[in-house]
Amino acid sequence: MSNQFAGKTAVISGGAGGIGFALAEEFGQLGMNIVIADIDQTQLAQAQQKLQDANISVLACPLDVTQVEQWQDTVTAAEAKFGNIHMLVNNAGVGGIPGTINDTKLETWQWVMDVNVMGVVNGTQTVGPSIKRHGQGGWIINVASMAGMMGIAHSGAYAASKAAVVSMSESWAAELKPHNIAVSALCPAFVKTRIHESLRNLQPAYQSIKEQGDKSMSTDGGANHAKALVESGIPTSVLAKRVVEALQSGQTYIFTHPNFRAPVGYRGVLLDNAFADAENSPVVGHLKDDEIVML
Repeated sequence: MSNQFAGKTAVISGGAGGIGFALAEEFGQLGMNIVIADIDQTQLAQAQQKLQDANISVLACPLDVTQVEQWQDTVTAAEAKFGNIHMLVNNAGVGGIPGTINDTKLETWQWVMDVNVMGVVNGTQTVGPSIKRHGQGGWIINVASMAGMMGIAHSGAYAASKAAVVSMSESWAAELKPHNIAVSALCPAFVKTRIHESLRNLQPAYQSIKEQGDKSMSTDGGANHAKALVESGIPTSVLAKRVVEALQSGQTYIFTHPNFRAPVGYRGVLLDNAFADAENSPVVGHLKDDEIVML
């Protein structure tokens, strides 16, 4: 299969570690120019050096994804160094703080939504026009989660944010198809990253939740449990190869854990049963043969 990535440029948020860095390595080895952007500037410098040592063309940019102007600065720097941008990976994200709906502070919801949802919106609104402009098409990969395919008890904010990422990806896939820009939602289960340590890069605006987060992780072995779950996951290098494979076969949803097919499929069964119930309803059943009108 021909290498459709060589010579093109990818912008990857959260690119200094975890999934983002693995994708930077993988796409860099396929000949892409790599722009890694991250809030952790120490790790960012280390990641840049590793990619340079691997003979990958790389640019490192400081980026808090909640700040649109920093996204704009990243696009300007990327275009100045490499020219056209062809790929955006909206990878930066946080895991939130485990807790019930009553225990989860509104400030925690705000933090998770600002990073996981608005960070993706900011990235797409700033990088998307750059990909459109040259008319060659490209890719937008939004890193969601298997949690975006099913609700997770005690992780409502995180699951809701990732469901939003899936929904945005579906919307943008239809919208950007005429521009030959493929949009995919990457939905992994557990991967060996540091997402359970999301508080390490907590921005000043959200410092009020740090005490709750530290307390949550220190009680009932919370930190050890979260670490064990993450460390049971697949290596980031495996995920990166799967992403390339899925892009080559044109997948809108990129799944890395086929063992989750049954629980996600069960959700489909529940949805189908709910439609059957509506069809049999004396209240709305008459609508089943109506023409479907989409906006």
